[in-house]
Amino acid sequence: MENIMNLVQENNLENNVKLVKEQNNFLETTLGKTINLGLDVGLRALLPDLIENQVIEIKDTIIKEGFGEGINKAISSAINLGKSVLGIFTGKFDNVSQIQTAIKNGGIIDTMSNVIDFVLGKVNKKNLIPYGISQTIKQGKNVILNNISSNIENEFNKQIDSIEKLQKYENNWRDYFSQKDFNGMQKEYIKIKEKLKELIPLENTLKEARIIENLHNLIKNNGKDFNLSEEQLKLAEMLI
Repeated sequence: MENIMNLVQENNLENNVKLVKEQNNFLETTLGKTINLGLDVGLRALLPDLIENQVIEIKDTIIKEGFGEGINKAISSAINLGKSVLGIFTGKFDNVSQIQTAIKNGGIIDTMSNVIDFVLGKVNKKNLIPYGISQTIKQGKNVILNNISSNIENEFNKQIDSIEKLQKYENNWRDYFSQKDFNGMQKEYIKIKEKLKELIPLENTLKEARIIENLHNLIKNNGKDFNLSEEQLKLAEMLI
């Protein structure tokens, strides 16, 4: 039993380090896409008279001249500053609302505003796009920033909706488990695995999913036989 407890403690420590890294990677990737989309939609709104290829070229130039790098720095800064403001010293977020508040407190929109000004300054010095267009973008940058802000908010709303659906699938899996219906469990298990790909990794979310995964595979590897010992059931819930 002592060996099992030591294994559990080791797993908990490893899971915590892994979770912080997964959360940061997920946010950097997901928020990066939403900011990129905000730039795209904003430029199209500000430059309605330009054809598709011209807008794409302008966007590519802006990204190449520092906007892409600025996105990464802005997200990293917002995450770290937001955690500090909220007093999150463990490094990990516990829920979506906490992440929302951290990102807002981290000043990501203000940072992106500075990034736009900086990049347009570089673009003007190098004469990479017509001056009139760069001025239009600078003067209308709030259109881009509002799109970025709206996209980030929509992403967090989608996260909340996905968590609710995940919980529904997990409850369905538990119902089928109590009925010893493996086919029903398998259908819900597939839904759970797919939904997890969309979600920010959170400890409470992953904990229930890991328990279900352990139990599911235990029964599957047992020839779909539900006759499991108490020790097997406890171990499935401990090794998460």
